[in-house]
Amino acid sequence: MTKSSSSKSNNSEQSLDLTDIEKRVCWLVKVPKYVADRWDRAPGRIEVAKLKIAKHDRKKPEVSLKLSEAALALKEPDEQDIPEEHKLDYSTVAHQTIGVFSESDKKGNLNLCMEGKIVTKMECRPNGDDKYMQLKMESIREAAIPTRKTIQLETFVQTYKPVSNHKYNIEYAEKKKLEGKKMRGNKDTVLSIIFKAFESHQYYNIKDLVKKTNQPVGYLKEILNEVCNYNVRNPHKSMWELKPEYRHYD
Repeated sequence: MTKSSSSKSNNSEQSLDLTDIEKRVCWLVKVPKYVADRWDRAPGRIEVAKLKIAKHDRKKPEVSLKLSEAALALKEPDEQDIPEEHKLDYSTVAHQTIGVFSESDKKGNLNLCMEGKIVTKMECRPNGDDKYMQLKMESIREAAIPTRKTIQLETFVQTYKPVSNHKYNIEYAEKKKLEGKKMRGNKDTVLSIIFKAFESHQYYNIKDLVKKTNQPVGYLKEILNEVCNYNVRNPHKSMWELKPEYRHYD
């Protein structure tokens, strides 16, 4: 197995070649993250692993993966050694279509080609040797380290500046200032707005009437009590309705 580098074009013009759409491609292999990390570090086109297939009579072939010395050597400082031998458990792909695609840049255009359909999926698993057990123990230890912890300060933090007024308080005050205090309007004018509103709907709650008239709640309720009834029972509980003598409907 080899790792090769590829370049991608930013050109938006693309074409997809489906000539080999029915071609059957053997394997789609899922490898552990620590293996994928080593392969990603491999420079250029080098051998990163070898596959070994052992066939037995009346049994499924045994497939194993052995990392190359070059791949094993690509580790960061203080990084643990990873297992060299792995086995591949495989299964047939059913009830879904998985494809393999390649790309090539020709005359400034990015051409995509479907190389075929995956027929077998393989899971790469370590053999459970000492290196793998040490790797798992280290990952468990790192996962147990809390991301946040409490520390005791020896001195107070001088750079901290308390906020005297929060942003949402300032925005609310500015909004109230722009809206201004609701002033009592002429009673006849308010009544005209109320009657006009009830031409569209039979029932209103107090909030909607405040928005329509732009009047203080207390003053508005005084006027509503003269020309409206307040419902205290369902189905129109807490809603205002014109008194029968002011209605324009039956």
